[in-house]
This record gives sequence, structure tokens and C-alpha cells, in this order.
Amino acid sequence: MKLWESEHVFSHPWETIVQAAWRKYPNPMNPSVTGLDVLDRKIDSDGVLQTHRLMTTLWGMPGWAKSLLGDNRAFVSEHSSVDPKTKTFSLQSRNLTGSNVVTVQERLTYYPHPEDSGKTILKQEAEIVVTNVPFTSYMESLLASNLNQNAGKGRLGMEWAINKMKEEAADLTKIAIKNMDATVQDITIGMDQMFNQPKSSL
Repeated sequence: MKLWESEHVFSHPWETIVQAAWRKYPNPMNPSVTGLDVLDRKIDSDGVLQTHRLMTTLWGMPGWAKSLLGDNRAFVSEHSSVDPKTKTFSLQSRNLTGSNVVTVQERLTYYPHPEDSGKTILKQEAEIVVTNVPFTSYMESLLASNLNQNAGKGRLGMEWAINKMKEEAADLTKIAIKNMDATVQDITIGMDQMFNQPKSSL
């Protein structure tokens, strides 16, 4: 068994991170995630949003490892919860493909920075277990290395999603201002026409 963990601080508030997380994939920073399907979503009695998604990914491993695991495409089950009261966003994932050889259980937790509400801390933890093949320790270390690389890509993907949200908000603002200007212009023209109409002679 191999344990892996990482911590990162985003310079964005927790609410922004939660919004961006739902729009993180697909992104050009981490093309290994090729699909996401929502299997179940509900708000429980405590007001916590519970979501179950199926993620389609690419293993991204050497050819000899793929021969052991099968198809390069892999499916991952992800359960997440968003608690607006405690401002905690947690995700737990586990691979479904190749689980007879490799099991990777990963947990991500996002929560506000205790000293700066404009920042968010991401804590990542993973447990990697390889069985029924030779060189298990080497395989586990290789998977841990892949996790480390993907974690960096995931953080870049989050920043990409946030930038995209900002661009869309700016575009909507421009459209709103343009529409408002057009409306004001129409009203002004209408008022001019109304007050400048020639008086009828009696």
C-alpha cells in the first residue's frame, strides 16, 4: 500500500472554487478526463448537496502496465458533498476499472483558509494498493507519481475554469450594458418624438 498526500492554496474564495469545480472538465490542462456523467444528485435533510458522478479517464501509464490493466480507458466512481453551512466541499473517488489489480481511493477537501477568507485550501489524500502482480511497490510508486502530476494539472484546470467564468461574466456584462444603452436610446427617441410633435390646430 502506498499513501500520497498534497496541499495547495488557491487565491480564490471558497464559493468561487465550488462553482469552478463543477465546470473543471473537460479542460485543455488535463485531457486525460474525457467524460463526466451525473448518476445522482440531491440535497439531503441537512442542506448538503450530494452528488454521484461517473468519470471516464485515460490511465496514462506505460504500455506494459496497460497490458496488465486492460483498456487504456478507465471508469472512476466519485461521490461529493457540498456543505454551505460549514463551507466544506469534499470528493471521494475510487477506480472501477482494473480494481482486481489496482485500487486508488482519493479524497479531496476544499475549505476556506482560516486566516484569509479570499483563499481556499485544497487537501488531497490517496491510498494506492496493487495486488496480484509482480513489483507491486514499483507499481504503487508509479501510480503515486502519476497522481502527483495529475494533481498539478488539476490545479491548472481549476484556474482555467475560473478564468473562463470571469470571461463569461465580462461578456454578459458587456451585453447587458449594450442592451441597457439601446433601451435608454429608444426611450430618449420616443420621448423626443412625443414632446416634439406639432400641436394640432383647433
